[in-house]
Amino acid sequence: MAEPQDRTALVRALGSAVRGEVEFGTTARALTTMDASNYRRVPLGVVAPRDADDVAAALAVCRAHAVPVVPRGGGTSIAGQATGIGVVLDLTRHLGKIVELDAASRTAVVQPGVVLDDLRAAAAPHGLTFGPDPSTHSRCTLGGMIGNNACGSHSVAWGTTADNVHALTVARYGGDTLRLDRGRWDGAPAGLRELVGSHLALLRTGFPELPRRISGYALDALLPERGPDLARAFCGSEGTLGVVTEATVRLVEAPGSRALAVLGYADESAAAEAAAGLLPYRPLTVEGMAADLVREPAGLPRGGAWLFVETGGDTPAEARAHAERILRAADAVDGAVVTDPAGQRALWRIREDAAGTATRMPDGSEAWPGWEDCAVPPARLGPYLRDFRALLAAQGLRGTPYGHFGDGCIHVRIDFDLLSGDGVARFRRFSEELAVLVVAHGGSLSGEHGDGQARAELLPRMYGDELVALFGRFKDLWDPDGGMNPGILARPARLDENIRFDVLPKRPVDVTFGYPHDGDFTAAVRRCVGVAKCRTAQPAGADVMCPSFRATGEEAHSTRGRARLLHEMLAGEVITDGWRSKEVRDALDLCLSCKGCRSDCPVGVDMATYKAEFLHHHYRGRLRPAAHYVMGRLPQWLRLVAPIAPVLNALARIRPFAALAKRLAGITAERTIPVLAGETFTRWARKRTGRGTVILSSDQVVAVWPDTFTNHLSPEVGKAAVRVLEAAGRTALYPERSVCCGLTYVSTGQLDKARTVMRRTLDRMGFFLGDPLVVLEPSCAATLRTDLPELLPDDPRAAELAGSVRTLAQYLEEYAPDWRPPRLDRRVAGQTHCHQHAVLGDAAERRLRKRAGMEGELSGGCCGLAGNFGFERGHWGVSVACAEEQLLPSVRGAEPGTDILADGFSCRTQLAQLAGVRARHLAELLAEGLDGPGTSPDGN
Repeated sequence: MAEPQDRTALVRALGSAVRGEVEFGTTARALTTMDASNYRRVPLGVVAPRDADDVAAALAVCRAHAVPVVPRGGGTSIAGQATGIGVVLDLTRHLGKIVELDAASRTAVVQPGVVLDDLRAAAAPHGLTFGPDPSTHSRCTLGGMIGNNACGSHSVAWGTTADNVHALTVARYGGDTLRLDRGRWDGAPAGLRELVGSHLALLRTGFPELPRRISGYALDALLPERGPDLARAFCGSEGTLGVVTEATVRLVEAPGSRALAVLGYADESAAAEAAAGLLPYRPLTVEGMAADLVREPAGLPRGGAWLFVETGGDTPAEARAHAERILRAADAVDGAVVTDPAGQRALWRIREDAAGTATRMPDGSEAWPGWEDCAVPPARLGPYLRDFRALLAAQGLRGTPYGHFGDGCIHVRIDFDLLSGDGVARFRRFSEELAVLVVAHGGSLSGEHGDGQARAELLPRMYGDELVALFGRFKDLWDPDGGMNPGILARPARLDENIRFDVLPKRPVDVTFGYPHDGDFTAAVRRCVGVAKCRTAQPAGADVMCPSFRATGEEAHSTRGRARLLHEMLAGEVITDGWRSKEVRDALDLCLSCKGCRSDCPVGVDMATYKAEFLHHHYRGRLRPAAHYVMGRLPQWLRLVAPIAPVLNALARIRPFAALAKRLAGITAERTIPVLAGETFTRWARKRTGRGTVILSSDQVVAVWPDTFTNHLSPEVGKAAVRVLEAAGRTALYPERSVCCGLTYVSTGQLDKARTVMRRTLDRMGFFLGDPLVVLEPSCAATLRTDLPELLPDDPRAAELAGSVRTLAQYLEEYAPDWRPPRLDRRVAGQTHCHQHAVLGDAAERRLRKRAGMEGELSGGCCGLAGNFGFERGHWGVSVACAEEQLLPSVRGAEPGTDILADGFSCRTQLAQLAGVRARHLAELLAEGLDGPGTSPDGN
């Protein structure tokens, strides 16, 4: 490692030689200390090369300064190979170009930062795809796949990445470039041909034959009878030999149609033993998982374990017939063939999210990678799994195996205790014993993710000392100075050092939220394991996470990036000023608090809560931004100015006054100040029911929450909801005194004030506690459902109120199931509120819209206004970018006469200000339908 005085010279040299970014600051280093593994190493800095020449220049400078280099793609490696000391080369920022795609030859030339899904999307119009497809396909890069020899669920049909690489252009430490092709020694480092020639017998006998042998260097690819294949030998080298700057890869014909045979078996062993027998039917996939991984088995046939067997065909009928043949041939307890694409996606999502969901055991305890992907011959999978489960039990450990049963490759997260010395010692003992077990079954320590730091130390158990020594000589021919990713694969670090949790506080951190699912803030931050689903360029379906990353493309603005910064803040090594950290503050500044990660992240990271916690500590005893005092305390200001709302509305229409007001309030100049209601919803309600009216609780009475936005800014929503509830035979009641969920205080981190407001609200809600509570604003409903009990965990009233919260549709479905809504027979477009998606769910809304004859789907994503976020100075660009992602295109593309739905005040405001469109709450459309032809007052 370079000393501080040498670091300055290194930065200066890199800045002169490289046109891309050279970042040696705190944020860049903190973001790259970890990948998706158990390991952590702190780099000197990060370089984002613009092209292959930049890569070579950076490697030359680093060699001149004796500084190691770590190539990094999506950072989703599970064995620790994307962490390292020295300089990290970020190959995702600029090297993401598909150079050429030749449909005739079925090849593509790609740069290393190309995301797999982007390549597949480019190939799809030609009926082609790239065969290997790891579950991180939406964010992993081709360079990373080559480095780890990634596989995925379709390897039974199309093989590993190494099987699909024709040629590579590689830059070595020092900057010289080699071209690696099949069948030629040209481009090989000096001495490599001689090394292979002098060890032919060892290379022919030292490697087990199985489809998922990923461990070690693929030296057998250099045997005369196999090519030699330099490109294949380089695949799986985990950044230890050089840096791929360009790759020519094979594309395969994608089936025109697919079907999925889902087979249920009595238990995991039965499923495992059945898998190999299905391979002669030439399926595309044979994936397996047991019941202990599936928390909600909806859509799965009966059984304690399942095989997902995908088939393809030119037509839907052909694909289905293929799947039905497999279903008939399989000795399964139960089974089904799924041809509906949406149904298939839903089932595959269970499997793809397993890398995240498996990190939490059913009781909430943590589970970790490390022995994530061992592989054995497929015919040995059943006996191996029985022995594996026995080893777990003997060690007092738990895990939930799943994965590529057709290839004999099993993924598993295990509840290792990696926080204590005894726990780490047990981790080591288990690792050593499992390595022996895998080898006894003729397997490979790694069947997909590479050895990295997790397994490379144990390679002698698999290959023997002589072959492992040859690996070291192979590495030295490529990298004689040892600068490429040291400590990985050849001469590796110990598997029980550099554990990323070693640096975290040993005692609970003093925080404000309760973190009921984690126990403390440190455990909550540990929840992010780095699978990086938040880094997808396009959200999946209705998913929301992570809008700020998609707007900026910067790791610091992803959920994972922010979690990494919080981890380093707690560690105190790279980020040294704790809660006062400006690096963490700046990264969280563009978090919209959309809560999308709470539902879309496979491990349920809740960055909105972490942000509120951080802001609370960061600004404690300090002056806050003006927007915190204005929009963060919006409920109290709106109550104060309600009597003079018409005057303020008039003043807001005067440009100089509006500009001055926005400047003082920290509001961006581009925003229009919303119009205040001339009559609040609560005032209207009191006039209808009479102040002080008392109605005894009964099944015919429902409490309606007068949230700040409905009350002061859109009372028409509340009025419409009351009409609908009355049509359903209910009488609406309202708290007589002002109540508030505390949303704006929470989102700006004013948590002491939020708890004061919440306690006062609970005091005023006494009459209504325990009865259903209809909340019309999704953000307020989400706050009451989650933030309220998590900020007041010791007040049983908080949990009681949270449990009573319902949206309008949820209430009608649960408490007025016989009510028939008016038939509107209209098309609708718009957006499901991000908080509704993340916390409340929208299934009841979907069913209600269908019953009312509303056709059309609402978009996912986030509108970008997100409460105070889109109003704050400095957020305009990101706010607009988020709206342009899904919401605005869906509205612009709607047919004439389509009604625009948006239950959130922020969503309606964003549409009005950016698109000039008036969107309405579902309650408003339903109330309007009550007056339609043929509709009686009771909605029948």
